[in-house]
Amino acid sequence: MNRKKIIYDLFNLENKTIVLTGSSGRLGTQYANILSASGANVVLVDKEIKQNKKLEQKLIKKYNTKAIAYTVDISNKKDIVRMKNKILKKFKKIDVLINNAFYNPNQSEHSAVSLEKFPLELWNQVIDVNLTGVFLCSQEIGSVMAKQKNGVIVNIASIYGLVGADQRIYGKNKLNSPVSYAATKGAVVNLTRYLAAYWNKKNVRVNTLSLGGMLDKSYMDKAFIKKYSEKTILGRMANNNEFNAALLFLSSDASSYMTGTNLVLDGGWTAW
Repeated sequence: MNRKKIIYDLFNLENKTIVLTGSSGRLGTQYANILSASGANVVLVDKEIKQNKKLEQKLIKKYNTKAIAYTVDISNKKDIVRMKNKILKKFKKIDVLINNAFYNPNQSEHSAVSLEKFPLELWNQVIDVNLTGVFLCSQEIGSVMAKQKNGVIVNIASIYGLVGADQRIYGKNKLNSPVSYAATKGAVVNLTRYLAAYWNKKNVRVNTLSLGGMLDKSYMDKAFIKKYSEKTILGRMANNNEFNAALLFLSSDASSYMTGTNLVLDGGWTAW
């Protein structure tokens, strides 16, 4: 018995066509690499043109896959339809959709704005990307999967879609997690359940991956990192590569009996 082959076959994504939104961000880049390393042809979807194109070339060179970058506004249905048609023309099928793109104004001038003064315009911008974008991508690409009678959708959410943001760890710090982010991530968790139930007879599996805080010293100060870490059972924030295995699990046949579920990776934040 070849034990390595058994494990490989479970997580193998050889020649799978995977659409990854938000591909040029810190997590998107991680996901693109782990999926490519598993043999997938990753469609890199982002509004960031130069960075996304560089990532495409790196993946092709490193993993010898057919990665391709598309510049898409996921809140624009026409953009998504055009992208979908291009993908089908090139690859003939779409196996996996990963709704990873999001907008969190936690580093903007509005990050510490109180609920009472939070701008409606910014609320709508976050809704457009974090919720409408997930809906439109799932609607268009999920419909393709339903016709194929095969497909996987993974929606990336957050622990702040499950529990309230603990205002005590932010204090007077300009860094905060605004109301719009929590509202959209909570909505994504339940949208996942709806889609899983809706396509139950079409062999389209839909799951959520809810993430805890990821360490980023470029904008997080020591006081915040310490307070956040103390709220987790593991006593620290996540490194940017610690969500890769869970994403690979949800994208592959290793999770073949899993749908409508929310997989939480938060270092134990929500366990106590």
